[in-house]
Amino acid sequence: MHRRPVLSVMVTFIFPMLLGVTLATGQQPAQTPAAAASTEMAPLRVPARIIPVPTDVSPELQKAIARLPTLREQGAPAIPKSIEGWRKFIAAGDNASLQQLAQLRKTFPVNVSSQVISGVKTYTVVPEQIAPENGSRVLVHFHGGGYLLAGGEVGIGEAILMAYHGRIKVISVDYRMPPDYPFPAALDDAVAVWKEVIKGCNPKNVGLFGTSAGGGLTLATVHKLKELKLPLPGAIAPGTPWSDLAGTGDTYFTNDYIDGVIGNYEGFLRGCVELYAGKHDLKDPFISPLYGDFRGFPPSILTTGTRDLLQSDTVRVHRKLRQAGVEARLQVFEAMSHAEYLLLFDSPESREAFEEIARFFDTHLGK
Repeated sequence: MHRRPVLSVMVTFIFPMLLGVTLATGQQPAQTPAAAASTEMAPLRVPARIIPVPTDVSPELQKAIARLPTLREQGAPAIPKSIEGWRKFIAAGDNASLQQLAQLRKTFPVNVSSQVISGVKTYTVVPEQIAPENGSRVLVHFHGGGYLLAGGEVGIGEAILMAYHGRIKVISVDYRMPPDYPFPAALDDAVAVWKEVIKGCNPKNVGLFGTSAGGGLTLATVHKLKELKLPLPGAIAPGTPWSDLAGTGDTYFTNDYIDGVIGNYEGFLRGCVELYAGKHDLKDPFISPLYGDFRGFPPSILTTGTRDLLQSDTVRVHRKLRQAGVEARLQVFEAMSHAEYLLLFDSPESREAFEEIARFFDTHLGK
């Protein structure tokens, strides 16, 4: 099977995030709110480091890591200063992604159709052959992109991969996003689609999943379903979930400038926070689901990598799930940056991640 160069897929999903926005400036990153507040204890200072390319990861991942210094030298897109600037920024990223989507669909053949569910635009992704055990099951997908990017068909890449590897029907939710629709529009859309989906099937036969912002929205949706006393999904798979928009986790600092996809918290991510959350409390569990009550959550599988800026967001959610008595599995990939199991879709790591998630759903969803 012919496949395009693996690195180009990064542009497909997170075009502006590829360089981490401030990654190429060469300046020390500004402190996050958490760092600024933590003045009572002396921070750890480390010398400049040289981090080699690992030898025990796939050639595809090695190439992605080795290319990072060159990408930094090319510079990063400027952060918009106005709403109109953000509109152009988002359009440029999404247009670049659309140019690559056709190849993804060619590599992983599935059937895609669009429909409106409870007033929300969605895409249904169906593999060429659904596994017999998945005949009465469906997965609901929330795309990533910092709550800004990947609107429309651009956002179905992960749904395609999950449908293909899992041999299962997937409904991808094209939820509303800033700058026109900040929080809680995305969450409202997620809940609206959920209510409609479970009218036609047993909630225990339905799973929720998504990566990055989509992983965060997966967790926030379950928090909201609990508050509304609605049925919960049979299982969920939040991949490297953006669960703490305040940026307080350890790896926001230890993997700062090491993550080869989003780079650091400042710049693009901070801009996403401002547009999405506005003046809302960043520790609101529906914005930063890490701060919610995880008792009663469905079985969960979380995915991250050792170079992932959001590794701490993922690990802390996993610990909270376990502390709440929830069955939760954490899979961590060597040297992988944020969401690279999705971005490097031709890699063995990507196949392994999605097959592992598919097995988890198979184990925990009803039939």
